[in-house]
Amino acid sequence: MLFDTVPVRLYRCKTSNPEKRRGLVWIHGGAGLFGSLKSHERLCRFFAQESATVVVSIGYPLAPEHPYPAQQRSCYAAVSYFLEHAQDLGVDPQRIVLGGDSSGGSVVAAISQQLVFRKDLPQVRAHVLIYPYLQGVDFNLPSYQQNQSVPLLLIRDMVRIGKFYLTGKTSDVDGVMANAHYPEHLRAKYQKWISAELIPEEFKVRGYVPFVPGRFSEDLFKECERAFDPMFSPLLMEDAVLRRFPETFLLTCEYDIFRDDGWLYKKRLEDNGVPVTWHHLEDGFHGITSLLGFGPLEFPGTRRGLKSTIQFLERF
Repeated sequence: MLFDTVPVRLYRCKTSNPEKRRGLVWIHGGAGLFGSLKSHERLCRFFAQESATVVVSIGYPLAPEHPYPAQQRSCYAAVSYFLEHAQDLGVDPQRIVLGGDSSGGSVVAAISQQLVFRKDLPQVRAHVLIYPYLQGVDFNLPSYQQNQSVPLLLIRDMVRIGKFYLTGKTSDVDGVMANAHYPEHLRAKYQKWISAELIPEEFKVRGYVPFVPGRFSEDLFKECERAFDPMFSPLLMEDAVLRRFPETFLLTCEYDIFRDDGWLYKKRLEDNGVPVTWHHLEDGFHGITSLLGFGPLEFPGTRRGLKSTIQFLERF
């Protein structure tokens, strides 16, 4: 079916409870280049069956055929439509949660910067973010150093894919990895939000070497300038916007380059009075929830992380 021209798929629990149900909108990961309604079908079915939730999975268009920010725009349109028409689908408009994994979590945080100011729509009840991508500023935080070669997301591949998604180019990946894509005055501005000094010491025990940024490249900065828009890097949104966000569930994984991004986002939410339920998988890695239902390939942490997600959802 379509929500304002955007393809979506609905998943419902089979029980016959006539009451208006909880709704969960799921935005899949894949760096805006990969993923589909089919790739996240197991995950969405699991949420629907295990938590008596109506799940809406959004099939947003992918780059490069649909360049950034077409993905955010489509998800914003689909979510707005669902908030407006939830009752027609048997969903309580006051019990709608937005969720996403990896770059899907980034889109949740991006479009919510607009949704929180919509007075004509019901306000979203909560967010669920699973190992989200949250910033394109510092690629040398402790988790990036420690997990740079850990599957399923290697740092060089992430930077190359992310740069292609944002700019359509894959040149000078080394410059971006060296943090040479932004000037000193921006580094000083963002340090209050994104810095290794803000990361707890227990996250540095597997190794961390203070990093000296590479020589600033004006050309690279111009090419990557949109990376400093809070719609692409939600960790850069202003406090006045962030404090309007709803209660949030945040799952991070120890062996994931985005671990520290998630922790910094948790800190920012809490500093702005937003309640956070944080679940950290000590044995987890990026993409672990995508292995749900794959038999011997499914890790113990897969269902542990998803069980904690279900427990959060059932509070609403």
